[in-house]
Amino acid sequence: MAFEGLADKLQNVFKNLRSKGLLTEDDVKVALKEVKMALLEADVNFKVVKQFVKSVEERAVGQDVLRGLNPGQMVIKIVNEEMISLMGSETTEIKFQPGKSITTILMCGLQGAGKTTATAKLAGKLLLKGKKPLLVACDVYRPAAIKQLMVNGEKVGVDVFSMGDQHSPIDIAKASIEHAKKNGHNVVILDTAGRLHIDEDMMNELIQIKNNVEVHQSLLVVDAMTGQDAVNVASDFNERIGIDGVILSKMDGDTRGGAALSVKAVTGCPILYVGMGEKLADLEQFYPDRMANRILGMGDVLTLIEKAQESVDIDEEQGKDMIKRLKKGKFDYNDYLESMKQMRKLGGLSSILGMLPGMGAKMSDLEGAIDEKEIARNEAIILSMTKEERSNPKIMSLPRKGRIAKGAGVDIAYVNKFVKQFEQTQKMMKQMPGMMGGKKGRGLFGGFGGMKFPF
Repeated sequence: MAFEGLADKLQNVFKNLRSKGLLTEDDVKVALKEVKMALLEADVNFKVVKQFVKSVEERAVGQDVLRGLNPGQMVIKIVNEEMISLMGSETTEIKFQPGKSITTILMCGLQGAGKTTATAKLAGKLLLKGKKPLLVACDVYRPAAIKQLMVNGEKVGVDVFSMGDQHSPIDIAKASIEHAKKNGHNVVILDTAGRLHIDEDMMNELIQIKNNVEVHQSLLVVDAMTGQDAVNVASDFNERIGIDGVILSKMDGDTRGGAALSVKAVTGCPILYVGMGEKLADLEQFYPDRMANRILGMGDVLTLIEKAQESVDIDEEQGKDMIKRLKKGKFDYNDYLESMKQMRKLGGLSSILGMLPGMGAKMSDLEGAIDEKEIARNEAIILSMTKEERSNPKIMSLPRKGRIAKGAGVDIAYVNKFVKQFEQTQKMMKQMPGMMGGKKGRGLFGGFGGMKFPF
């Protein structure tokens, strides 16, 4: 989980601050020393850390704060505001050309950063926003690069323009613009070649493309897991060819988060998107305020709602019908299966809980309780049931459980345990109509576009 290590350390620091009545200057300095160490361990650029701590201390060590009703909370508020400022304050959007003009986006980055995947995901996002993008295969060097872009383009429903690997990237880029004009595309996304490291050939090629094609946005994809190396790469690219924004890939695998906290401050280039997984919906627009809230354990419900609206495919009437059924306690195994399917689209139970306020600091305690393998076994049990058994849980008998256990490849004791847990869930739902949205159906089970949680 992104920022996991940093979030845990910072929340422990603030927990100690909250326990104090009034803070002294020494209290603030001790806390900020711990904040400084936490940021450095998270691989945040040391110059950025130094300036950040200085800014927080200048604001926190003041009479208004120290004599406030809740000075601990005031310090947290200041850290939150400074962290948002560090990452760019405002959300930055891709700038499109007006009217029917074609917007050309140059995608660049080192090999292995996930550039081609991020390029296709970006095209899918723009498609959802009403654009008609065209992906262009300009990487003629890496084996299977063109095929990879075509496969990814098909997955997101976006056309791919290719001339094979026998033409120069410059000629391909120029031809793609003409193709876009003839076929009504209003966004052209050039997927260029990466290298294992920054070299003259790669930079010269990018410069040549920009000299021959009018590029409106140059976006750099960097691997968040490389920490400060990602920041150094961004600085080099910006100095050599000029970049308008950064996409941080593999944020879901980086527990430190140093790159996200350093890129804007070091390079001046805003982060546009962050990759939080393999699916299209896992490329999230970067909101500095929401990211700061996640780091400080304040949750990110807005992103959760947006992911639900994008990912969960459910008819409005179907959603209303489900809420009525839940209120009457009519929650069957089909509903459970559908809930698991929707939850997986949102990144799994751990991802969902991590976005809820106050859950960040508790995630390490819940790791043992959230067993994704157990959820998969539960699904296997349901899939081994007949249609009648899934829709009518009351008919579950010992012989049926035995047959289901064999079909799922588990011990019958596990089936018994699951059935018992399911019955308890049914009872709990019947007793909590308020959580299911009242008259409007906008509570826990109706508030996220019809998303249903089986707990």
